[in-house]
Amino acid sequence: MSIALWIVVFSPQIWENYQLQSGDGLSVSFIVLWLAGDLTNSLGSIMAHLLPTMIILGLYYSVCDLILLYQVYYYRRKRALKSAQTQHQSTETSPLLRPVELPPATQPKPFLPPYIEYPLLLLFVLGAGFGAWYVTDRSNGRTSMPDKPGPAKGGEVTLEWKSQVLGWASACLYLGSRLPQIAHNYKTRCAGLSLAMFFFSISGNVTYVMSILFISTDRHYLLANAAWLAGSGLTVFLDLFVLAQFAVFNLQDRRASKERLLVDDDRTHQVEAA
Repeated sequence: MSIALWIVVFSPQIWENYQLQSGDGLSVSFIVLWLAGDLTNSLGSIMAHLLPTMIILGLYYSVCDLILLYQVYYYRRKRALKSAQTQHQSTETSPLLRPVELPPATQPKPFLPPYIEYPLLLLFVLGAGFGAWYVTDRSNGRTSMPDKPGPAKGGEVTLEWKSQVLGWASACLYLGSRLPQIAHNYKTRCAGLSLAMFFFSISGNVTYVMSILFISTDRHYLLANAAWLAGSGLTVFLDLFVLAQFAVFNLQDRRASKERLLVDDDRTHQVEAA
């Protein structure tokens, strides 16, 4: 289920950027640090001889990071060229007028309210993950191949320092990536940022930590996986902080909208009374 959640984690943000024709909701430092974390995590997975699925997913995450980074700079350049063209046309036709500024991108209207859309998406992803697990489990049950020995199967746990260094470096990069995005959100008020991306990120990290703990709670096993537990577990708290930003900014915007409506109503009554 964790893998199923992580497969779709980037899709909402990529789609949101496409709809808005803008990537300004994302911090470039956030994407770059996340990309570096995915690359070091993939390299650590290769050196630790993890499942090929995890290695492929790490490379898949890196490709998605590059897509997000490409969208940010592509839409910035596209908007700059359009703005320059508009200013050039304005200068030729009316040189005394100020350059025309392009209107900001509006937030696309969702098909369903968030409180319905996100639980449905989560149920769909969890259902797909359970179905994949069931098929894999039935397939393994029909084969006579023995399980490979290792920490996950109760074998001897070994600490390989190179993979551990990469694992801790990846954890630090994942944690550090959230800080510039949190600071960026105070400037943009989370405009252009997909709530679903952090929703799936939290769900994916929680299920990933649970999958490790369900295998074994042996001290040596937890020590060998401490970097991955820290990288996923601590990131959840920072992602929850981002969700809190969404809620606070949304509440503040609603209050400001109501206050503007009240002011407009008062002015209308004053004009009618005069």
